[in-house]
Amino acid sequence: MRKTTRLRLAGAVAAALVAAGIATGPAAQASQKQPTLAELAQRHGRYFGSATDNPELTDTAYTAMLGSEFDMITPGNGMKWYATEPQQGVFDWTNGDEIVNLALKNHQRIRAHTLVWHSQLPDWLTGREWTATELRAVLKKHIQTEVRHYRGKVYSWDVVNEAFNEDGTYRDTIWYKTLGPGYIADALRWAHQADPHAKLYLNDYNIEAVGPKSDAYYQLAKGLKARHVPLDGIGLQAHLALQYGYPTSLEDNLRRFSRLGLDTALTEVDVRMILPADTEKLATQAQWYRNLTQACLAVRRCVGITVWDYTDKYSWIPAFFPGEGAALPWDEQLAPKPAYFAIREALGGK
Repeated sequence: MRKTTRLRLAGAVAAALVAAGIATGPAAQASQKQPTLAELAQRHGRYFGSATDNPELTDTAYTAMLGSEFDMITPGNGMKWYATEPQQGVFDWTNGDEIVNLALKNHQRIRAHTLVWHSQLPDWLTGREWTATELRAVLKKHIQTEVRHYRGKVYSWDVVNEAFNEDGTYRDTIWYKTLGPGYIADALRWAHQADPHAKLYLNDYNIEAVGPKSDAYYQLAKGLKARHVPLDGIGLQAHLALQYGYPTSLEDNLRRFSRLGLDTALTEVDVRMILPADTEKLATQAQWYRNLTQACLAVRRCVGITVWDYTDKYSWIPAFFPGEGAALPWDEQLAPKPAYFAIREALGGK
């Protein structure tokens, strides 16, 4: 993000906070003795978490807040296939272990992410053709080796990530093309065998609202449950953007998955905007964060919320969506934005 954009954003945040009657500066910092987001969420039987990634763990101000404000941590990249099995049969737990050990030191739980995805795969896996028998063996070994390594240390796994297209058809991945749709049930069974106590999730974006993609997950989950495949929950990533509108059917969507006997979670929340940020956009963003939080609280089996890192300083958005950003509840200086206070209010805090 350019320096001028950061300055505009800082000014917009300050203006929005002043407009809302919220103090800034040293006095505001002193007032942070109030309950954390995690503590407020716990009063409702929920968690409030953040993703993180290894490069930012050298930032002591960042890690101090990461370790105190949240009670659930998701490794953003350190558990993905390219990081954990860079060569076939050669496993590297360095990045995942660093985050898991930090979380355990801070008495936080871990949402482990992710075992089966079409992206961030190593070249040895994508650079050749596999028979179904070969690939099935490779997939089973990877899942069970990783899940066993973290057995007893993680709360849950995003077992299969982003399996469907927007129209509800299966995404044409290496897994689907070679193994067919049954790879999803197999992955869940293998993960359960390796750690019977971890919660197992399917996870995707653009499934917050009722529609073709979320319908596909509903039908898949219904079928898996009918066949007694071990599935505990559906993760709704909730990567939202102001220009596309709020998913008003979110609460109804959460409820229908609950009726299948499944937990739900908002797993990768951010609300991006077209830059520069201004007071109006930040106010709308804050309302969206409030609405997301209230929707989760309204549905008993929505177990918690995770923001996809908590500060704009380390957001993935600007690199993937040029000209967009300011998506998280804290700004690049780790100062709380109106979204942060909206979340607190939704959780019953001040």
